[in-house]
Amino acid sequence: MRPKKHKTTGSNDLFRARLDQIINMKHELVMLAGKVDWDWIDGEIAPLYSENGRPGIETRFVIGLLLLKHIYGLSDEGVCERWVHDPYFQFFTGEEFFQHVFPHERSDLSHWRKRLGDKLELLLAESLRVAHEAGALRGQDLKRVTVDTTVQPKAITFPTDAKLQHAAIKGLNRLAKKHGIRLRQSYARVAKAAAMMAGRYAHAKQFRRHQRQLRILRSRLGRIIRDIRRKIVGQPALEEAFALPLSRATQIRSQQQRQRGWKLYSFHAPEVECIGKGKASAPYEFGVKASIVTNNRRAPGGLFVLHARAMPDNPYDGHTLRDVLDRTETLSGCSIERAYVDKGYRGHDAQNPRRVFISGQKRGVFGVIKRELRRRSAIEPIIGHLKTEGHLGRCYLKGRAGDAANVVLSAVGHNFRRILAWLRELLRLFLFQLWRMLACPAPLNSAS
Repeated sequence: MRPKKHKTTGSNDLFRARLDQIINMKHELVMLAGKVDWDWIDGEIAPLYSENGRPGIETRFVIGLLLLKHIYGLSDEGVCERWVHDPYFQFFTGEEFFQHVFPHERSDLSHWRKRLGDKLELLLAESLRVAHEAGALRGQDLKRVTVDTTVQPKAITFPTDAKLQHAAIKGLNRLAKKHGIRLRQSYARVAKAAAMMAGRYAHAKQFRRHQRQLRILRSRLGRIIRDIRRKIVGQPALEEAFALPLSRATQIRSQQQRQRGWKLYSFHAPEVECIGKGKASAPYEFGVKASIVTNNRRAPGGLFVLHARAMPDNPYDGHTLRDVLDRTETLSGCSIERAYVDKGYRGHDAQNPRRVFISGQKRGVFGVIKRELRRRSAIEPIIGHLKTEGHLGRCYLKGRAGDAANVVLSAVGHNFRRILAWLRELLRLFLFQLWRMLACPAPLNSAS
């Protein structure tokens, strides 16, 4: 059932302290809470609920927690723990009185992320609206944008044949134990020792011994696969439960190090892709490609993320530009006059190709366009902030839906961090002007 709307009583309580009496009402989080249109967000999320069942958690509470998590770069457990002892967090999520116990479960954040899905872009649009209302972002800043792609790494270790085969053996054993299937032999200790020795032999460059340990792992994994298939034959429920894990284990057992085509890089996260970046520190990154769009000219509040989206299956950058620009115009509500990209977008599919300028381009580049093209590289530190201060640097959420949600929420967190910094600056300037007026009063008019 749809959550109840947030209501405040405005009355006092003898045994509880009102938050507006114990916090600074000019704090940036308090000011930000007053600028977000919570009723509009609640109305957009309402169609996701049915008319029957128990009422859900208040929209402002969960959306506020998600925003706070990505503004301050916290985990789900961390934001719930900090909410208990931070009155500003409680005020931002709509509480009227100070609470001493977290009223819900941490897993509610995961359920809400799954429920929202594509609706998370509403939060990105709302962050741009709040920035425009606060004066940190102007309409003219939305007409000229910079587009780039990066990699959002997944929370996996560097994949090697020994690690993958050992993970497949452990995963099949765990699943067999869960469904009550008694294996002829688990090979748990044998596989652990072989994986450990394979790493040591590879480090010592003793590759014949390393290959021997890999053969041990591969043969033991094949025995477990065949043993499970023999014992689940004729049982439709077990065959359905083991279909996907067995296919992953078979793929891991059969794939070679330098083969072409699709490869599996993680047993628990099959959506992970290997993306070559060509960097000396990290030639390859394992995760998903993400597209980021920022304003080219620096707005009063800095550079904001106008659009962010995960790009599964590692598409060519130029083939994504048309859709990215269309989605950016939808979110910002402003048509794009010029877009600046790097050389990875050559051969793009934009609607107006003459308005897209590629790094290193000479024809048609002069005056203002030349200066704006030099600012194309300003998107790189923004991507760095998304990875270091936000959660774009390592995704811990499950599946492709988790990858998509993490990219969008990282962009939302960056925008609200810029808005908070802008509100702090406005407050500092206001206090400075007030101090000047009190310290240096204007001279009296001599005529009077």
